[in-house]
Amino acid sequence: MSDIEEIEVRGGQGQVLDPETYRDSIGTMEQSGKRKWVFPRKPKGKYTNYRNLVSYVLLIIYFSLPFIKINGNPLLLFNVIDREFFIFGQPFYPQDFFILTLGAIVSLIFIIVFTIAFGRIFCGWICPQTIFMESIFRKIEYLIEGDRNKQMKLDRQEWNAEKIWKRILKWSVYIIISLIITHFMFMYIVGYEEVLRIVSEGPFAHPTNFIVMILLTAAFYFVFAWFREQVCTLVCPYGRLQGVLIDKDTINVFYDFKRGENRSKWRKGEDRKAAGKGDCIDCHQCVVVCPTGIDIRDGQQLECVNCTACIDACDEVMEKVGLPKGLIRYASENEIEKETQFKFTGRMKGFSVLLFLLVGFLGYLLYSRGEMEAKFIKPAGSTFFVRDGKITNTYNYTFLNKTNEKKIVTIKVIEPSHGEIIYSASSKIQVDRDKISKGTINISFPEDEMKLSKQNITIGVYDMKGNLIDSYQTYFEGPFKLQF
Repeated sequence: MSDIEEIEVRGGQGQVLDPETYRDSIGTMEQSGKRKWVFPRKPKGKYTNYRNLVSYVLLIIYFSLPFIKINGNPLLLFNVIDREFFIFGQPFYPQDFFILTLGAIVSLIFIIVFTIAFGRIFCGWICPQTIFMESIFRKIEYLIEGDRNKQMKLDRQEWNAEKIWKRILKWSVYIIISLIITHFMFMYIVGYEEVLRIVSEGPFAHPTNFIVMILLTAAFYFVFAWFREQVCTLVCPYGRLQGVLIDKDTINVFYDFKRGENRSKWRKGEDRKAAGKGDCIDCHQCVVVCPTGIDIRDGQQLECVNCTACIDACDEVMEKVGLPKGLIRYASENEIEKETQFKFTGRMKGFSVLLFLLVGFLGYLLYSRGEMEAKFIKPAGSTFFVRDGKITNTYNYTFLNKTNEKKIVTIKVIEPSHGEIIYSASSKIQVDRDKISKGTINISFPEDEMKLSKQNITIGVYDMKGNLIDSYQTYFEGPFKLQF
């Protein structure tokens, strides 16, 4: 007896599933507003295998990046506390914040362009919420409590020994994993060496860090143990944004209603076309696998995260009943309604041009970012002094070395070019990589050449080969003179 025949016998009247194995309503909320818990069936199929592969790669990247260094610098670090930022091993500083801001804008526009063309593929394939939920926490739940029907049975039964030990085991594993995820998240902020040091010294040596770690672990546990899909349906702004971006030419997970309707239960040997029936056999398999509890056959919905579980479930059923696959598939609304092929619309072209321009500008900023940033500031309350026919001003300098190598520099006055520099120490100043060097210099000009009480000057910083690295414009003060 085939799988479909077994289902028919079990369900009766052509039903594919027992009524208790699917929901008659959609979404995760009752009409009264009460939370409706989702028990998705474990998905399987081609797209699920692809998504698992992508998830494992991304998880490996997440758990390995904090330990990778380039030229002694972290590959990725966002130390907001100490204002240290490293991207691909390159240091960035608060002075470079405009570059990071532009990078964030470029990323946002990329998401917009990608969403206009391909819908919420990011949500179903790359989003950390989906990766952690479906590839870690949900798999642990399947392993401990079983698949959908067993989870529903366990949820309905009294708090006996079986339910207590399974729930305690699941919650305990969830807490441990949330703690691990939080520790790695902190590694992206302060570096893995600092996290390991804090852990080795214990919570009493770092009570503030310990409290923050516990609070974030509790937040992760709350999200993945209870809040779950409601992050996508109620909290995430991207779900709202897609309603503005998606149009009828956007590729999304769609149900081919022209082919599927009128939906009807499967009956063996029936000529469905002659009977005026569509290919959808109303088996609800696309519903029971949905992690957000929707019925994809009701059209594009806010809750759909394009996870492709319904595609695999539908293809499996179509294969069993001998009907063509693709009743639910990646397609645009126009492709289904008008049977037209995907096309690159004017809106997509416009956003793409804007994206390429911004990427080019961002690349230029990164390429032209100076090796060193120099500042010459007059100390607060300081003024000039006159000695031996020369006017002298004092400046505090700050050099920030943005490269991965040590720099030895010297200072010269660029304009006016005949200024004399007196160093408080050596004229050859060493600035270590990714470090700040501070000091003091005096700059003098002949008294008879200073015509103004405050005059602009430009000071340059040069390497040992005489190449200008950076320059800074400031002012030079002198005695007030009446001009006749």
